[in-house]
Amino acid sequence: MSKLELKSRMKNLLMFLPNMVILCCKLMVDKRVPRTERALLAGAVIYAIIPFDFIPDMIPFVGQVDDLFLISLTLLRLIDRTDDTVVREHWRGGGDVVQLAESVATIAPLLMPRRIARVLLAKVKPTAEGSGLIINAAKFEPVLVETPEREQPSDRLGRLADMGKKKRSRSA
Repeated sequence: MSKLELKSRMKNLLMFLPNMVILCCKLMVDKRVPRTERALLAGAVIYAIIPFDFIPDMIPFVGQVDDLFLISLTLLRLIDRTDDTVVREHWRGGGDVVQLAESVATIAPLLMPRRIARVLLAKVKPTAEGSGLIINAAKFEPVLVETPEREQPSDRLGRLADMGKKKRSRSA
């Protein structure tokens, strides 16, 4: 997938940012959500609302990508720690919220500055089952490993696409 296609896909995903913020607010008051997760959801909502964060929201496109990315990671963590039906029950947007969050978590790091992506990804890890959800965040292992600068971005995208195909084939 080219950089232009990634940007186009991310622009479509950014349309879900308001719905994801509302979803986080609804999940914060749901008693089935553990307190730790509610606190993380509150932090993600505050991060998305405050205009001055890692990438200021005044910068078009990229300023909103990091907000959506952090909210998606928080939702994926919640889904991993609880039942996904809790999240799906509160979702009022179109499409499947889990697939949307996984798409954002895959595409956003490729469009953000590397240092910021590294900070946001520092304590998450995909599941061993290959579903793409977050597991064992307590181990503090990164989701993506930074590659040397000499590698072309298209190679990174190809590897991500291959990983996605392997994950789908394992779960089928």
